[in-house]
Amino acid sequence: MTEFVLVAGAWLGSWAWDGVVSELRAAGHGVHALTLSGLAEKQGVQAGQQTHVQDIVGEIERLDLRDVVLVGHSYSGIPVGQAAERIGDRLAHVVFVDSNVPADDESFLSGWPGGRAMVEASMAANGGFWAPLTEADCHGQGLTDEQIARIVGGCTPHPGATLSEPAVLARPLGGLPATYIKCLLDGAEPTDDVAELLKSEHWELVEMDTGHWPMISQPRELARILLRCAGAS
Repeated sequence: MTEFVLVAGAWLGSWAWDGVVSELRAAGHGVHALTLSGLAEKQGVQAGQQTHVQDIVGEIERLDLRDVVLVGHSYSGIPVGQAAERIGDRLAHVVFVDSNVPADDESFLSGWPGGRAMVEASMAANGGFWAPLTEADCHGQGLTDEQIARIVGGCTPHPGATLSEPAVLARPLGGLPATYIKCLLDGAEPTDDVAELLKSEHWELVEMDTGHWPMISQPRELARILLRCAGAS
């Protein structure tokens, strides 16, 4: 039995995976959707990026999970990528869902120069937090009005320290068994750093014809891809 560990991106909690969780459990697997420190029901907890890495590693070790398919969406690809190398032989496969990927000694913000000023301005105006999504942010992403309302209603401010703290990697990510899921409504091509990683024999690219939040817009289709990743591992 595969153990899926699902980590949502900025502003979101474990609730974002509800539709995927039910599909994976129906297929007979263990599923653990994780809320990172400082978000959703864990608001008020101080968190930097390494806190989020430890959230993931700690949960896997606490539950003594093996044959883990570790899944990171958007921002959480950065802590997930670091956690994937730290859990050693517990890892079967890592899946990056339209996500950022970590680079040693680089932060989320340093890896996104085009958006850095916007995020830093939001943090300055919101007490060090990145302000939650608005309805306008979700348009054009394959979401219904109801799905947009669910995302916006569930978002909480994102701790700014997690965006500025650098990643720590002991070895290149290209050596990990990995799948990158590119959501085409959020851009037709992977970013340059992801494209470089996809040159590795251990990485594969899967495309989805939906927007940046496929766990909300196409949970069944996303679950099918994750199940295939588990089979590949």
